[in-house]
Amino acid sequence: MVSRADKNAKRLHRHKRVRAKISGTPVRPRLCVYRSNDNIYVQVIDDTVGNTLVAASSTEASFDKNEGGNVEAAKKVGKLAAERALEKGISEVVFDRGGYLYHGRIKALAEAAREAGLKF
Repeated sequence: MVSRADKNAKRLHRHKRVRAKISGTPVRPRLCVYRSNDNIYVQVIDDTVGNTLVAASSTEASFDKNEGGNVEAAKKVGKLAAERALEKGISEVVFDRGGYLYHGRIKALAEAAREAGLKF
């Protein structure tokens, strides 16, 4: 049986490997996803200066307390992040799945962001 700490260590290793290859620029910032059991978080980051340009999460007041850890919440967060990015003039991003599989909540978030107008 693999412990939760071992799973997270493997995820962080995968994330580190991916981050060696991708980086956010002012023209095309990085859309970074973090997924916990209860919530999902997204940031649009310019890695050249280390600034978070846009953020959205399922912990915001517009979400119910119990709806953060499902696919529907991930879709809402993806759409919200895309709308906020487009308001700031960001239309293209680099997608950083954070070491998670492109499946389930991560996939739903990415597809919702694409449908809302972000290109990646």
